[in-house]
Amino acid sequence: MPLSHDDPRTHLPMPDEPLYERLAEHYRRIIRAGTLAPGDRMPSVRAFMKQHRVSLSTTLQALRRLEDAGWLLAKPRAGYFVRPAVASKLAGVQEPEVTSLPSGAQFVGLHETISRVIEHAHAFPDALNLGGATADAQLYPTARLQSLTMRLLRRRPTLLTEPGTPGGAAEFQQTMAKRALSHDVVISPDEVIVTSGGVDAVNLALRAVAQPGDTIAIESPAFFGLLQILESLGLRALEIPTSPTTGISLEALDVALSAYPTVKALVVVPHLQNPLGSVMPNERKAELVRLCARHGVAIIEDDPYSELVEPGSAARPIKSWDREGNVIYCPSLSKVFAPGMRLGWMSAGRWHSRVKMLKFTQSRLSETLPQLVAAEFIGTGDFDRHLRRLRERLRAQRDDTCNAVARYFPHGTRLSPPAGGLLLWVALPENIDSEKLFEAALAQGIRVAPGFIFSNSNRFDSFIRLSCPKPFDRDMEMAIRRLGQLVETIA
Repeated sequence: MPLSHDDPRTHLPMPDEPLYERLAEHYRRIIRAGTLAPGDRMPSVRAFMKQHRVSLSTTLQALRRLEDAGWLLAKPRAGYFVRPAVASKLAGVQEPEVTSLPSGAQFVGLHETISRVIEHAHAFPDALNLGGATADAQLYPTARLQSLTMRLLRRRPTLLTEPGTPGGAAEFQQTMAKRALSHDVVISPDEVIVTSGGVDAVNLALRAVAQPGDTIAIESPAFFGLLQILESLGLRALEIPTSPTTGISLEALDVALSAYPTVKALVVVPHLQNPLGSVMPNERKAELVRLCARHGVAIIEDDPYSELVEPGSAARPIKSWDREGNVIYCPSLSKVFAPGMRLGWMSAGRWHSRVKMLKFTQSRLSETLPQLVAAEFIGTGDFDRHLRRLRERLRAQRDDTCNAVARYFPHGTRLSPPAGGLLLWVALPENIDSEKLFEAALAQGIRVAPGFIFSNSNRFDSFIRLSCPKPFDRDMEMAIRRLGQLVETIA
């Protein structure tokens, strides 16, 4: 029987998903497009079954899936309706103060504090994790990756017992070089150095350009993992104010580099910066390359999230403006493809030989099997189809979470919704201690990331980082509601 125009299978060719989930996704798209507006009635169960030629069980599963995810409201004896949009909108996070000279560089001393927070969070394994930076496993192409892995092992049964290749597998290097070209980054396959995710790449880059005691400029707030790396390498951090919308302040950076001429490098996340979620406009990326070249400062571009930026936003890498090899480009596949593989790569510019030596010294060769799986998946249209689906799902989850924060958090809360990804940087009302909220939330079975771990200078004690890792359901909504109540209590 031919598929009808309204059948979701004409829009969502995802055979690895149950039909009810594909139907639910079909209606999510319709609601987001505005075809079904808030308050509109959904087709009746009988009409739904007839229109999509599905069973009663499939129909009820799809409608309940939409209800659980917060898209629909069920009214007794009336049917399902599109949930009304939240009327109130939160004010955006305030822009940073950039008129004064940034505080001097400091040795980072947060490792013990960050480790304590992480260890405490891990002591509650059943807590709902709204503090991580990785999407739920169900959003990644698990079945397809399993199939590719088995096929590769049948084709090359000694893959797991063969030694790897310095730099990386040729197939992976070729695929990543082609992928980079689609983002206006022109590199040869030999310039691709495989790493164990983005953190490994940034670690190698810092070791290549700096020595213990040197100063590194970083965004403020910054990913706490970067602060841990700087501390472990004995490096000083010079925190540069960073906008929640446009990224690092070039004006503040210029002043800082003039005042502190010994800065060796800048570490920057231009796309969906962690934790802010900001995306640098392209013109500011080009200006940043010129600014750092003028001051003789290397740029380490940490880029784990650019594939999650919504279409229409500026996702072109800083590396694409580099003509002197001054940008060390560090993409990662961990957040967008397969977190369990811990797979990334880097193009180190004029530090290529040194980084390659450091990589070999530090961890020798990278596993070949994950590289070949990634090369085969990314080299086809499967990857782009996965990314479109992932971005769409994250957008729905992000919108629902932002709306829930607006509903349940107290007056004075601020939030700037990012143009992609799953991280939300939430400014709490004044004088709210994020550490107290972190502790109280854990006791309630909810994990958040307290703001004080994202800076070495106590600037963000009244912030938290929330994530939207999974489809929004009743558990998510109740967790956000409890968090809002806890903020009220702590206040």
